[in-house]
Amino acid sequence: MINNKVLAIILGGGQGSRLHPLTEERSKPAVPIAGKYRLVDIPISNCINADIKRMFVLTQFNSASLNRHIKDTYHFSFFSSAFVDVLAAEQTPGNKGWFQGTADAVRQSMHHFLRHEFDYVLILSGDQLYQMDYELMIKAHKKSNAKISIATIPVNAKDATGFGILKADEDSIIKSFVEKPDASLLPDWTSEVSDEMKAEGRNYLASMGIYIFNRDLLIDLMADDSTIDFGKEIIPQNIEKHKTLSYQYEGYWTDIGTIDSFFEANLRLTKDIPDFDLYDKSKRIYTRARMLPTTKVSGTTLNKTVVSEGCIISASKIENSVIGIRSRIGDESNLINTYMMGSDYYQSLEDVDNPNINTLGIGSRCFIKNAILDKNCSIGNDVRINGGKHLEDVETDTYAVRDGIVVIKKEAVIPNGFVL
Repeated sequence: MINNKVLAIILGGGQGSRLHPLTEERSKPAVPIAGKYRLVDIPISNCINADIKRMFVLTQFNSASLNRHIKDTYHFSFFSSAFVDVLAAEQTPGNKGWFQGTADAVRQSMHHFLRHEFDYVLILSGDQLYQMDYELMIKAHKKSNAKISIATIPVNAKDATGFGILKADEDSIIKSFVEKPDASLLPDWTSEVSDEMKAEGRNYLASMGIYIFNRDLLIDLMADDSTIDFGKEIIPQNIEKHKTLSYQYEGYWTDIGTIDSFFEANLRLTKDIPDFDLYDKSKRIYTRARMLPTTKVSGTTLNKTVVSEGCIISASKIENSVIGIRSRIGDESNLINTYMMGSDYYQSLEDVDNPNINTLGIGSRCFIKNAILDKNCSIGNDVRINGGKHLEDVETDTYAVRDGIVVIKKEAVIPNGFVL
């Protein structure tokens, strides 16, 4: 099988400053998503579904929780060559620095990759939400005899100015590239797309940051240590030198780069037919198996809400929200447009009844709107958090506001009667 000749490399990204404070104590791939998963579960699951089972995850910031999640989650047979390994930036005699960019991260880790047999390297991002069949992309790469393949997604003129745009011929071979083009240049950058995409005005091919390289070419390219980034240097410098295929993807895809995009991606899961389909058996998303009890709901009106396992909910109403594992929500509370990540553990009944110990979850008679509640928060009684564009960006010890979205920090304690 061709997939046995593929090695997958998942790039964990940098410090994740645009996702701060969610990345204050964890790397970007370890950020919880959809109530029970981590961002890194998305590319790993896509690989497993495509029968690609040799994966490296490259990271350098706050990698402890990511290491723990992968160690506890991805177990393969002793008689299999499958693995998911985390490689953090490491000092060696030949290099004493951090990863300087995506290509530099791969270059610094090449000695680990070369211990394995492979013909193709699949390079993925650890902070995107999508369900792609990589096997189809690999087959297209091999069939075209390309040296490089780039996954592309058709976008409209408004979005095109924020992406690297590629121009492909009628055989889907990329001929040129421009980074975030000015709107005045766009008429010269249309490519051949499907009739459905044309009808939506999506005539421009944006790079998704997903690449396939032939082994020998990647080794040659990594020998030049003057290039540190795939999207800004490696790809633009090599599409005219080496046959490069555009593999068009027309499904749902979003880059989880900011608090706003992260928030929107989670809340879109509450749609009747979500763009990102967690219920498709052929595109299953894997994560850590937890032996949690069923969720218990008492007297709560739920509307367009996703509720994970092990929750105890007595709220009045929850609307357009995602409720994470082990969440506790008290009487007469109302949640609207909220992503509550839940808790890592349950408190004992003695702790819950102890007035000197903060109770995890949300207390009674609270109103919370347009907010993200990180793991293990303690929200007191009668708390009112009303996020929206009327709030200015700010950061305190317990919360931050980003583009009108209130982010309650991990393990924060919000006192009774707090109003924002």
